Amino acid sequence: MDGFGEIDPRKILKDLYGFDAEPVSLPGEHDRNFSFELRDKFRFVLKVMRADPEPGLIELQCAALEHLIATNPKLAVPRLRGPESGPRTKTTTDADGKEHAVWVLDYLPGRTMATATPHTPKLLGDLGSLMGQIDDALSGWSHPAADRELKWDLTGASWIRDHLDSVGDGPRRAVVERVLEEYERDVVPVLPDLRRSIIHNDANDHNVLVDSKKPGAPLAITGVIDFGDMLRTVTVSEPAIAAAYALLGKRDPLAAAGHVVTGYHSAYPLEEPEVAVLFPLIRTRLAVSVVTSAIRREQIPDDPYVTVSEDAAWEALERLAKIHPRFAHYSLRGACGWDPVPAGSSVVSWLQTGASVAPVLDADPRSARCTVVDLGAGSLLLGADPAASGTAALTETIDEVASNTGADIVVGRYDEARPVYTSPMFAGDGSVVDERRTIHLGIDLFVDAGAPLYAPLAGTVHVVANNARPQDYGPLAILRHATGDGDEFFTLYGHLGEDTFDFVSPGDSVSAGQRIGSIGAPPVNGDWPPHLHFQLIVDLLELNADYPGVGFASQRDAWRSLSPDPNVLLGIPEDAFPPPDPEPVDLMRRRIDATGKGLRVSYQRPLEIVRGWMQYLYDDTGRAYIDLYNNVPHVGHSHPRVADAVRRQAALLNTNTRYLHEHMVNYAERLAATMPDPLGVCYFLNSASEANELALRLARAHTGRRDVIVHEAAYHGHTTTLIDISPYKFDGPGGQGAPPWVHVAPIADDYRGEYKRTDPDAGRKYAAHIGDICARLRDGGGGPAVFIAESCPSVGGQIIFPPGYLDAAYRHVRDAGGVCIADEVQTGFGRLGTRFWGFETQDVVPDIVVLGKPIGNGFPLAAVVTTREIAVSFNTGMEFFSTFGGNPVSCAAGLAVLDVVEEEGLQERALRLGQRLRAGLEEMKGRFAIVGDVRGSGLFMGVELVRDRESLEPAREEASYVVNRLREKGVLAGTDGPFDNVIKLRGPLALTPGDIDLALEIFNETLGEDPAGV
Repeated sequence: MDGFGEIDPRKILKDLYGFDAEPVSLPGEHDRNFSFELRDKFRFVLKVMRADPEPGLIELQCAALEHLIATNPKLAVPRLRGPESGPRTKTTTDADGKEHAVWVLDYLPGRTMATATPHTPKLLGDLGSLMGQIDDALSGWSHPAADRELKWDLTGASWIRDHLDSVGDGPRRAVVERVLEEYERDVVPVLPDLRRSIIHNDANDHNVLVDSKKPGAPLAITGVIDFGDMLRTVTVSEPAIAAAYALLGKRDPLAAAGHVVTGYHSAYPLEEPEVAVLFPLIRTRLAVSVVTSAIRREQIPDDPYVTVSEDAAWEALERLAKIHPRFAHYSLRGACGWDPVPAGSSVVSWLQTGASVAPVLDADPRSARCTVVDLGAGSLLLGADPAASGTAALTETIDEVASNTGADIVVGRYDEARPVYTSPMFAGDGSVVDERRTIHLGIDLFVDAGAPLYAPLAGTVHVVANNARPQDYGPLAILRHATGDGDEFFTLYGHLGEDTFDFVSPGDSVSAGQRIGSIGAPPVNGDWPPHLHFQLIVDLLELNADYPGVGFASQRDAWRSLSPDPNVLLGIPEDAFPPPDPEPVDLMRRRIDATGKGLRVSYQRPLEIVRGWMQYLYDDTGRAYIDLYNNVPHVGHSHPRVADAVRRQAALLNTNTRYLHEHMVNYAERLAATMPDPLGVCYFLNSASEANELALRLARAHTGRRDVIVHEAAYHGHTTTLIDISPYKFDGPGGQGAPPWVHVAPIADDYRGEYKRTDPDAGRKYAAHIGDICARLRDGGGGPAVFIAESCPSVGGQIIFPPGYLDAAYRHVRDAGGVCIADEVQTGFGRLGTRFWGFETQDVVPDIVVLGKPIGNGFPLAAVVTTREIAVSFNTGMEFFSTFGGNPVSCAAGLAVLDVVEEEGLQERALRLGQRLRAGLEEMKGRFAIVGDVRGSGLFMGVELVRDRESLEPAREEASYVVNRLREKGVLAGTDGPFDNVIKLRGPLALTPGDIDLALEIFNETLGEDPAGV
């Protein structure tokens, strides 16, 4: 380190402060920093300054920190320690005889933001808020040492131009040169007009400290350190610097910057001219950083500190270069809560009050019969299959709507989240990844191909082009207009016919009502159904023919401001449009009011799911999620075979079971054929809860007894009787404990339980507890009616029983005169891969089998399959009747599920995918200590998280954190187990190897984040 001879920090503490402590070195660029702890466990930092600091620099920092604490005692900044009066600093001499200033500060807890993830929107907002509070406290405060020159002062960043040779030639140098050009063009001229104050000036990710308040909790800001770069400069440099480092490594850097700006603005409001230069200042700070690193690398090739952020800064600069500066400006305005595009409201106002508008079609939308069609993510017209929304299918849908309603124009809505944009071009431009463009920015007018098209306003032809990429505009025209006050705006016309080029050319003047082209037909029009895509644009962003007609949901506000609702020109009556879709927060409030608080939702930030297809679920913005959680759609969400079977039968007949129907008999025979003898009699119901109720009735009718044996943490349904036999409920919140006729046995968990996986006799030992219960009941003059257990307990924690467990347990129960129920709701129909039913993996045959949920792929259907002997016992004269249990539509769904499982080889797929998933999870276990156990079979898998592999302390909060982070990243999972620390993975059998690999990648990435990876 420059300017330092050898020093002894322990001697410094002893001689100057009387502290007997062992200092630990901390990183630093210019100064030397040491942490130390006193006997009372308080920690402090010893700062030894370089030998030649700028005059007054230490006094500036000390005075600033004291002023900050005096102004706002809650600020997360270091407190000075030293004498109550007099100078705060002392001096020491190094081995070379150089004098160094020394001072002591409180130690702030936490890790640097650079070494801790994830950086959630709230964390970034809190960072911005802290820096805003610091600047608010420093506003109006002065110190003579603050007026100094510093290479990190963004008002003088042009110095890097003389050092571009250190960067070298090539694309990276070009990026820096462009940043400099925009800085000198857009920032330097306005610097004199911007607010100035003393600021921290270095909220980089190594100076910001974060920590979790408790295990599994999100990271929180614990403080900002190193005030050594303080100076008086333009105030807006503060949020620009904080944002520049906060966006490092982010997939959406502009969004990350926006979160910082939102927080800063909430604490210390920015002014509009400051926000106008924020984006170029962010880029400039990164440019200064990479150039400085390049210079230092030449001077000190082996110094890791000065190049620590260089790669991330280059990556961020390259990402930011793909974002149009004005779009960034608009986004950051939106982050401040302002209208993103300032001119938008004035253009719309003029169009509403001062413009004379001609109709764009012969059928004037203002007076023609218009039918608004739903093409949104949850549209019933489109269905679930993305491949079914191609040109032919969509054309058929539109034609059917027009025919049924007599519409002159079928209208596609503005600001609609659509699932139909499937070509690669809608995946983004590199600035936003893991997201597709879904938000429609115009209005579609579906009319016949060849219909004439007219200009609604006078203007100039700006662009005529053929944008012929798949699913793009095809031939298009863009007209330039101006309001009465001279504000420029544009109208875009997409999906036109090729004759458009015969009507207009760039530079032509057009009058309102002048013909400018015609409606195109596929495939010339971009291969869409014949229609006009009409869009109003306030700022074309120099994109011209590449201006998007569809935006990212994450940037929705900015794109809506750039392209306001074009109905201000079309004039379609407002009552033609349905009410806007509710926001999720409003939907949640209404749900609670309508259904009560007891009906919970998954995830801390609830999802509004509007569509499902095979292994994917889609939210209200059209975003897709890999479903690793929902076992109910066993063969896949909206599987076409099942959906079609339900549709066709529902269109013909659905009635109760008082009548004969072949479906019910066929399904009973097919279902029984999958079971081993002597299971052969089927009863059909509507839900698994009904089925488990019936199973208990069957068992009690056969044995003449009442007592039930269940497992710890078991859950079998929501009826009163099933709550009584479900420890998960009666031992949980609101529960009243077990009734006297319910007997709870330890669950055969060979990871956490008494007998471990290494014990070859664990199964028999766990079963002995069942035997003990049976013996006690016999000693009391009775015996068990039934032992009911999931073949692989799911709520209990995705448990796979040790070998021989069910065989021994069943023998104990049967020897005592009881019967055995296998609850196969979670594990049947090939999910485990190795066998069709879960009980088969234990080489047992139960007396009664209960099926539900997956049996009809989510359609209301459940079944109880039992022996003829038990069925005879149940035939007491009291009729069994479930009005719609086994109705023709439900049985059609059940038959289709059996067909799909067999014909698509889903049991074999579950086995292959399960092996792939298991291998990836085991590898993950080897990398992360928090992963205590991986267990399961096929696509029934559990990952148990523990804080210590010896004590097995459950990592409940961490598990919750992981599943919520997976949800944020597009993978749906859940938690279960007695401690809610088991992540359960049991998605549809329609999953693919690619889904498994991506989910594992995201899972690994999430466990690598700090709150989870303990």
